[in-house]
Amino acid sequence: MAYPTVSAPYGLKAINRIDGMPYAGAIRQIPMASGYTATFFGDTVKIVDGYLNKDTGTTAATPCGVFVGCQYVNAQGQTIQAQYAPAGQTNCIGFVVDDPMAAFQVAVVSGTTVIAGVSRTVVGSNMALVQNAGNTTTGDSGVAVLSTSTNTTNTLPIRVIDVVPETATGADSFVELIVKINTHQYNNTTGV
Repeated sequence: MAYPTVSAPYGLKAINRIDGMPYAGAIRQIPMASGYTATFFGDTVKIVDGYLNKDTGTTAATPCGVFVGCQYVNAQGQTIQAQYAPAGQTNCIGFVVDDPMAAFQVAVVSGTTVIAGVSRTVVGSNMALVQNAGNTTTGDSGVAVLSTSTNTTNTLPIRVIDVVPETATGADSFVELIVKINTHQYNNTTGV
């Protein structure tokens, strides 16, 4: 039996770099667009017109990184630091893991939020994202990768680096993967 059990998607969580260096918690602070979409810890984000916004793409996402928190001014004029950014806050600054070499851990789902297993043969392939709603209680994202989307298509946003054996549900059934952003906005040679 796997331990621990993965019961729901939780977004992308930075764990290290694909070159083997440990993840030291480095982030970039990027102002969020006026009228931005609510953004949760683990959501993919991108820069649009110089400002940060949630990247809601599934098969054609071009994120600049992963959202890991924010700072904003609430309706009472108080500066708040939070794990997620409720829509429409004033002067919101997003904290982003934007290293194109960052590796992330992510859950695998069969369609929406149902956890699914994939075999080790997915390593090296590309996958699509599933954009589920975030959790306003925990601040966690609901983003995951789609189990049936494994392909060689170079426009799919996620590249599988490895599997997570600790949460496997069978000999060759992995419910979490180690991934990197395949279509990272900073690596786009045409710019934005």
